[in-house]
Amino acid sequence: MSEPVKVEVGLGERAYDILIGPGLLGRAGAEIAARLPGARVAVVTDENVAAAQLPVLQAGLEAGGVSSTVITVPPGEKTKSFSHLETVVDGILAAKLERRDAVIAFGGGVVGDLTGFAAGIARRGMPFVQVPTSLLAQVDSSVGGKTGINSPRGKNLVGVFHQPKLVLADTEALDTLPVREFRAGYAEVAKYGLIDRPDFFAWLEKNWQAVFAGGAARIEAIAEACRAKADVVARDEFETGDRALLNLGHTFGHALEAAVQYDGARLVHGEGVAIGMALAHRFSTRMNLASPDDAARVEAHLKAVGLPWRMADVPGGLPDAEALLGFIAQDKKVSRGTLTFILTHGVGKSFVARDVPASEVLSFLKENHPG
Repeated sequence: MSEPVKVEVGLGERAYDILIGPGLLGRAGAEIAARLPGARVAVVTDENVAAAQLPVLQAGLEAGGVSSTVITVPPGEKTKSFSHLETVVDGILAAKLERRDAVIAFGGGVVGDLTGFAAGIARRGMPFVQVPTSLLAQVDSSVGGKTGINSPRGKNLVGVFHQPKLVLADTEALDTLPVREFRAGYAEVAKYGLIDRPDFFAWLEKNWQAVFAGGAARIEAIAEACRAKADVVARDEFETGDRALLNLGHTFGHALEAAVQYDGARLVHGEGVAIGMALAHRFSTRMNLASPDDAARVEAHLKAVGLPWRMADVPGGLPDAEALLGFIAQDKKVSRGTLTFILTHGVGKSFVARDVPASEVLSFLKENHPG
């Protein structure tokens, strides 16, 4: 195979590589052994990924001389819970892994978030490697060290920052993804263009079909998204400033996810982000911050790709606007009781808006509520 594309996350002594390309599962053992000599590993995965791809990863680990044990969890957002965190930590300890051994997150964003958190607290912190198998995980959740689980009170409210030692984004792993899951991941790809890379968004408008088809366009889209995230993480690892921009669409999106009780049959994370990004642009228009043409352009692209873009696209109905505002107020982007949103002055011109009046948000939610 050709050499993978390499993107470095520049965090000084904790810097690490993101490798992107086909065939990386088969090279996993060699890449891990080069960075963590002598380490044994626990592979944490979900039942779906295990059935489809685990033998390929195990063969790749064995070829590199890395011995492994496997911990399997159920698929789905509800796995990001205290009970499954306990299962994973207990599995790591039961395997008698030592502090300098490693944990591999092999799956989508749910497995990555859960596994990273478990690695961050088992034996007071163990190395871990991200081997993301969904597009969303490859371009977003596997990079940057955010780990955690959900609470009934909101999404990702319990967790730690714990950077991986390596990210292996095998683009062939995406070939088994259902198209709905690929679309959901694509929302996060588009997000990077909408934050501060308008040329990338324009490229996606022209090339999204090639990205979906696979090949060079897909690798380039993933690499550019990873470069965008790596740049932000290197500037602001712990989300005290610029990194908040990566939450474009997430405040609205997380509220919608909480409103459907994380029911993946109704709404998966990337779909919530897609609707959230459209709402953020539409709300920016309402606040006279951006042109209606920008919001329409974003909506048109999401619609062309096949993503939901309005609250009415969530099946099964939603709680009223007051309840949705309550979920927003519980989100992590709240600081000392005031609402913080990522808003925009146009495509690729996002910014952190603090002290957004709750009354304006409530009026906007009422206007856009399908009920």
